[in-house]
Amino acid sequence: MPSTDLAFLAELESIVRDRLQNPVDGSYTARLAAEGNKRIAQKVGEEGVELSLAAVAGDDDEVIDEAADLVYHLIVLLADRDLRLGDVAARLRTRHDG
Repeated sequence: MPSTDLAFLAELESIVRDRLQNPVDGSYTARLAAEGNKRIAQKVGEEGVELSLAAVAGDDDEVIDEAADLVYHLIVLLADRDLRLGDVAARLRTRHDG
């Protein structure tokens, strides 16, 4: 994965965190956050199921679309809890290093 793609995830995480702290009219992120953490968690679950179904029955474009939706909603969920993708990466590294 090119480093620019990973850098975009960090940029997206910053944008999401900013939207949570400074809501903007018309922002889906701000609207989702205003609905509360249960709604955010529900969206993560929905997107996970949709990705699973796409992996079984969809084409690669559908899998990518659903994975993107899941990653976005995961970023929102983490930000809502004041956590970061870096926290998840650190945990994965710990598990890998054993």
